[in-house]
Amino acid sequence: MANFTTHIAFGTVVSGALATLTLAADVIPREALVAVTLAGVLGSVLPDIDLKDSRPSRAMFAGLGIFFSFAVLFSVAGSYSIVELWLLWLGTLVGVRYGVHAVFHRFAVHRGIWHSLLATVFCALATSVVFKYIIGAPDHVAWLGAGFMAIGYVTHLILDEAYSVDVMDTRLKASFGTALKLIDVHNLRDSAVMAAAVAGLVMIAPPAQPFVEGLASRTLWSNLEQKLLPQESWFGIVDTKRAVASAPATVGGAPLNVPAPTPGSAPLTTGSITSPAVKAAPGPSPFKTIATDAK
Repeated sequence: MANFTTHIAFGTVVSGALATLTLAADVIPREALVAVTLAGVLGSVLPDIDLKDSRPSRAMFAGLGIFFSFAVLFSVAGSYSIVELWLLWLGTLVGVRYGVHAVFHRFAVHRGIWHSLLATVFCALATSVVFKYIIGAPDHVAWLGAGFMAIGYVTHLILDEAYSVDVMDTRLKASFGTALKLIDVHNLRDSAVMAAAVAGLVMIAPPAQPFVEGLASRTLWSNLEQKLLPQESWFGIVDTKRAVASAPATVGGAPLNVPAPTPGSAPLTTGSITSPAVKAAPGPSPFKTIATDAK
């Protein structure tokens, strides 16, 4: 299987590419884009959470401990004294980092249910719930974070499968097929528990319709198409030869032998080649329209 550094590297590249598209599409506030991108990077190492002594597992539970301890702190900030808040914060941090970590690894099996597409769906749904009800993000931002998490998660599974192929000896290693699978057929109990958890998350997850409608919008993809390549120059560097060649000939600042257009006349044509039409300005983002209507 791929090591931690490889998973982080690929996860960062994939999440960065998706973040670039999201930034160009201008579908969510820029401050929310950081959290969404981090969800993708987290997903790229999350399947190895079932390795008890692995760096991903230790880092994951440490991160979860920090996240939930501050979530508890902020949710009860006005209800208790400073000392009580300290105790709640520290208790949550230690409980998640060491208590939940120990209980989790008592039942977890490496390359088990956490290396499956069912776990991918579970983590994506859990991400949407966290974004919606803990962070307080709008529905479309919550589902965008879920999408980043799912893509990062699947990237990890694909990498593990790729490393199961010995290209030099042209053979498959014994681990082939244990990472990218639908469910864990060797432990149906874990698969059943994960399926039940997915069903529960579906019931409380935010509505996905605004995100799906925005993603299917023709305006969104038209805007991205217009921004895919530079219109005039790369990185603001003007091609002087091309600019001079395309410039019209002038005499005293006036165009040479170009008749003035009459009011109401059709655009100037030469044979069957018509003058290029001016591109329409990009339309508003469907996601922002949804968010405005919701307010």
